[in-house]
Amino acid sequence: MKNLSYLFLSLNLLLWVGSSCAHKTTFQTSTVVPAAEGTVQWKKDSNKNYVITIKIVNLAEVERLEPPKKAYVVWMENEEGRPKNLGQINSSHETFTRKLKASFQTVSSFKPMKIYITAEDESNVNFPSSMVVLQSKSIK
Repeated sequence: MKNLSYLFLSLNLLLWVGSSCAHKTTFQTSTVVPAAEGTVQWKKDSNKNYVITIKIVNLAEVERLEPPKKAYVVWMENEEGRPKNLGQINSSHETFTRKLKASFQTVSSFKPMKIYITAEDESNVNFPSSMVVLQSKSIK
């Protein structure tokens, strides 16, 4: 009986560890900023929300795009396929380094199905423009 209890405890621990592991995917190559590369990582936190972390390198400053824009906006599609504005990647000197690195982190109660970044004229837009800079594959 004692061995059965240890087995049950071990299985529960493995399930807990497996459910808290982070998932990761890379962004597809961009036609707007071809040198840009990045990853998206997401995991459930203790409140059953999704912590989404984005890391990007070689992302040109948004003002240098053609045509120039004012903001990079991060979008998430949920299971229903609706886009949600998650926020802006600031292009200030604090965010971008000389190597053009940027990062972004947020929390969502919805499971992300696709993450993408657009270049926008304003950061508080409700719908993404057609200028998609980076996008992930569909997340399962």
